[in-house]
Amino acid sequence: MQIDEIRSILEHEAASILNIPATDAYTKAIDLIVEQVNVKKGKLVTSGMGKAGQIAQNIATTFSSTGTPAVFLHPSEAQHGDLGILQENDIVLAISNSGKTREIIELSTLAKNLIPGIKFIVITSDTDSLLAQNADVCILTGKPEEVCTLGLTPTTSTTVMTVIGDILVVGTMRRIGFTPSDYAKRHHGGYLGDKSREMSK
Repeated sequence: MQIDEIRSILEHEAASILNIPATDAYTKAIDLIVEQVNVKKGKLVTSGMGKAGQIAQNIATTFSSTGTPAVFLHPSEAQHGDLGILQENDIVLAISNSGKTREIIELSTLAKNLIPGIKFIVITSDTDSLLAQNADVCILTGKPEEVCTLGLTPTTSTTVMTVIGDILVVGTMRRIGFTPSDYAKRHHGGYLGDKSREMSK
């Protein structure tokens, strides 16, 4: 691959990140997360199918390490008993680029049947999708075009989802006043554990 081709991909990804709509949906989402998890002591349950599911898993682990307990719920496994992980005061963060992912739409229905009134935050590209319409808060991706040469493989869309997750994590950390000492208690091992303990002295 030529250097100019690499640069073109980097520019495409960067432009897509900058095209993410900056709206008050982030503030609303963080308000809900803090209220349900940090105040009412529920947990954040993330979900997504395929590549979006992998991003949802990453978001859950990052939230957990920064003071907001979170778990990943596979939308297909949810239909075979794992839905039982949901409890009162939990909040769901569902990710679907199209907003039409069948398993995620079904998860929304099943979760609300189990716990009426459970809150849903949705990350999607389509504000008119059924998933977006049924969400308490909808965060839009800006409809990025995939950098994949076929225009099909989740590439740029997953980059954007990751960045949106980072905004939610950082915003929540600031709201709850998360400190290096708090981090050290949750991340004992490795370089980051050593660094956080040093920072908290």
